[in-house]
Amino acid sequence: MNIYVGNLNFKVSENDLQEAFEAFGNVSEVKIITDKYSGRSKGFGFITMDDNEEGNKAVAELNGTEFMGREVVVNEAKPRKEY
Repeated sequence: MNIYVGNLNFKVSENDLQEAFEAFGNVSEVKIITDKYSGRSKGFGFITMDDNEEGNKAVAELNGTEFMGREVVVNEAKPRKEY
């Protein structure tokens, strides 16, 4: 299951996100999206969890909670639109 995490504090690392989501199950990939010129976080990222049930539980329990000083948005990622 691919999970979108938004409104992240710019100081959040991929390790911070992995630790938060591992409380709900196995995390296979963590990616924080960064600006290609400055290298600074854009404030959102994606988590891949192997088990959909664990992913759904993480979404339900983490959406709207405070994480490192900001209220995060957590939901199932939508596929990218091709233009």
